[in-house]
Amino acid sequence: MIDIEIPGFRLLQLAHLVLDYNGTLAVNGDLIEGMKSRLNALAGSLGIHVVTADTFGKAARALDGLDGRLVILPPGNQAAAKADYVRQLGEQATVAIGNGRNDRLMLEQAALGIAVLGEEGTAAAAILAADLVVRDVFSALELLRNPRRLVATLRS
Repeated sequence: MIDIEIPGFRLLQLAHLVLDYNGTLAVNGDLIEGMKSRLNALAGSLGIHVVTADTFGKAARALDGLDGRLVILPPGNQAAAKADYVRQLGEQATVAIGNGRNDRLMLEQAALGIAVLGEEGTAAAAILAADLVVRDVFSALELLRNPRRLVATLRS
């Protein structure tokens, strides 16, 4: 659990981290080097959940050994499915990280939504739905490892 009071924003009591796979954790379906170990390091504080349509069919193999859960979503409305997953976990206890247009609803739904800029770009809709935009997924994960950094950016 990560607890942090952000003046003028909200008290965050985060228990779950929901991440998009392609474009966020992976490029062309290949997991970014060093990602699994960083996620496993956070697993002591947050439940790790990777949600994906698995466009390239590589997620299960790439995330083998992850201390978390991989959820491959059925075809259809990916944006709604990701938001529903956040609601099932409890949106007030969830931080979501993504970059795509189909991540916008989960970013909006989560207590803390973080849009990441990556090699595959970031959808404008994801940026507008997020509470925070960072240069890459490593920066997002570092904020969760050092949550007091969130205060400087999100306080009013």
